[in-house]
Amino acid sequence: MRTPLRNASHQLWTALVPFLATLALWAAWLGWDQHRDVHPDGSTSGPYEAWQVIGLVLTLLAPLYWAASRQNIAGAVLGITGGLGVAAFYDWSDDSSGLFVVGVGMIVVGSLLATSGLALGIAALTRKGRGPGAGGGAG
Repeated sequence: MRTPLRNASHQLWTALVPFLATLALWAAWLGWDQHRDVHPDGSTSGPYEAWQVIGLVLTLLAPLYWAASRQNIAGAVLGITGGLGVAAFYDWSDDSSGLFVVGVGMIVVGSLLATSGLALGIAALTRKGRGPGAGGGAG
């Protein structure tokens, strides 16, 4: 039987690990690319390419799965959403127009919705086969 302190520690770790992993993955995929591309017609794009964002999203599935498979849906969702929000705010806060806050808000809402659905699905799939007394263990 789990003690309340051990359960709280487990829930803290299953939120903190995805949060820290998200910060590291943002830095790895998006943190190094800070310049905009100028096209021949004078328009600009960037600073990120589509493959960088896709890579970030795909690699975020690992910490999401890790936390959600431990049946801590809130930790998985809040860890990744919080990590993306903090990383985006830090990365974009040098924008003098102030519109970066809108972008950060869109990141937070989008990741909240996406990670909620995925975490619920992962938790449901990994719960199968575990009876009430099967003991999932704190791994």
